[in-house]
Amino acid sequence: MIKNPTRTPVTGRFLGKVALVTGGTNGIGHAIALELLREGAQVAVSGMPKDVEEGRRAFAAAGFEPLILGGDMAEEAFCRRLVADTVAKYGRLDCLVNNAFSFIAKGLDATREDFLYSFNVGPFGFALMIQLAAEPMKKAGGGAVVNVSSISSWVAQPNRWTYNTAKGAVTQLTRCAALDLAPHNIRVNSISPGWIWTREVDKAAGGDREKFDPIWGQYHMLGRMGHPVEMAGPALFLLSDDASFITGTDLPVDGGYNGIGPEGLGQTSKVAGSK
Repeated sequence: MIKNPTRTPVTGRFLGKVALVTGGTNGIGHAIALELLREGAQVAVSGMPKDVEEGRRAFAAAGFEPLILGGDMAEEAFCRRLVADTVAKYGRLDCLVNNAFSFIAKGLDATREDFLYSFNVGPFGFALMIQLAAEPMKKAGGGAVVNVSSISSWVAQPNRWTYNTAKGAVTQLTRCAALDLAPHNIRVNSISPGWIWTREVDKAAGGDREKFDPIWGQYHMLGRMGHPVEMAGPALFLLSDDASFITGTDLPVDGGYNGIGPEGLGQTSKVAGSK
């Protein structure tokens, strides 16, 4: 298991840029926001109200004080305030990372309310944020959006009707938004993480990463799970001018999850015909 992986920021790549990251107080969103700050961007993040102070302390420990707003991305009024306050504070908006999502994993027992909340926070919230961000991005001469999708948008998983359907909608939203915003020089892409050591996954493991990393890691070619910081590099690449000719695309950041076959890592199986 790789502990505390790091990446070397590209110096000044986002100087003069303003980025907004939803769900940026912890996990993947926090890792992306932190790397944007390290590369020179001015950053605003959202988080659930209960997570705001924790996020503030985490950023402060790294030497940064981004704008942090607490609220629920399922609420349209909060989404509007988030974009308006970001532009009011920094004067522009160049990059949007739609990361905040609801992890409701239900299948046959899913209720209409379960689906509605999953979609309100997820693809509906993502779509609204893109709509709201489009205007200041147009004024800035263009921009870039990264939607955090998931391997769950590409495969069937047990008892995941709600989450996987919502993530699947994110992947298609990415394509459609990219097409409509291309004339305005606004690129829209997504990343699809594999199993990542976020707070929810750590909770499911009871905090015992040493035990569960090889167990859950066997679903990935690399034999381990990923870390939030490992999502930051790919996200920042898609947000940067290095990806100036990439739009409407999903980038799997999954340790080989989607490419692996039913044999898994092959540790307990033999190749047909071998002895």
